Amino acid sequence: MRNAILLHPMAGKKHPILMVLLILFVVVLFLGGSMFFVLKLVGPSSTLSFDEKIGVVTIEGTIMQSRDIASQVEQFKKDKRIKAILLRIDSPGGAIGPTQEIHREVVKAAKSKPVIASLGGVAASGGYYIAAAADKVVANPGTITGSIGALMQFVRIEELLKKIGVSMEVLKSGEFKDIGSPHRDLTQRDRDIIEKLIGEIQHQFVEAVAGGRDLPIETVEAIADGRIFTGAQAKEMGLVDELGNFQDAVEIARKEARIEGDASLVYPRKKQRIWDSLFTSALRSFVSLLRQSEMRAEYRWNGLSAPGLRENN
Repeated sequence: MRNAILLHPMAGKKHPILMVLLILFVVVLFLGGSMFFVLKLVGPSSTLSFDEKIGVVTIEGTIMQSRDIASQVEQFKKDKRIKAILLRIDSPGGAIGPTQEIHREVVKAAKSKPVIASLGGVAASGGYYIAAAADKVVANPGTITGSIGALMQFVRIEELLKKIGVSMEVLKSGEFKDIGSPHRDLTQRDRDIIEKLIGEIQHQFVEAVAGGRDLPIETVEAIADGRIFTGAQAKEMGLVDELGNFQDAVEIARKEARIEGDASLVYPRKKQRIWDSLFTSALRSFVSLLRQSEMRAEYRWNGLSAPGLRENN
């Protein structure tokens, strides 16, 4: 009993020290977490800043889906803190449906705030289709752009199948149900249907450019034969407003939005984990490879596989 009475005061002396250390640990943890949170918020991808803000949407590579880009444009359109939207385009174009969906979101966004398109190394076909909806288009003198037109590609494997002794039999509900199939040639009736389809898609492209650039339909039709232009040539034709790089486009966006002083660039947040990103990238590459053999119409410049040109010294 005496021992218990002697130990009790010692225990009482230790508890305050432990409590103080615990409180200090919690305070340090809270301050550290708060500092990390604040730094993340005021970082390049944040919307928390004392400057006026410009939302930047990046469109790179072949356009195969529209969900992410269209969603980014829509979010920046609705965000009252974003005073202007800057499209950074480095794409040869891609599938027609996704291209038109992104174009439509840009048209809607331009009704509520300035939208500026900055063309990188290549902004051709579908890449330019999207840019045409912007209030201002800025390109480098050597940017590859234009390629106003549509195409459809078909893979022919019937000769290969014959060599390896493989044949295919198709039962169909109508003459054109297997149009574009890789195991048979196109008939003249097939070609007539496809050419009419491409003609309609081409007309939609011409109308989008004429409307976006405030040009006569006849003017656009005269250059809508799939040819590509440099940024300098495109400016002479009225397809581009200014020659300049990304920073020049930022300055134009700042002026169009009547922002005085500096402007903060806001990029869409990427919440995807590294593993998910790698898996998604690999999956998209595989799907893209498979789609190369599909029959589809595209707003795409089919010249280079790389998004830029190199000069040989």
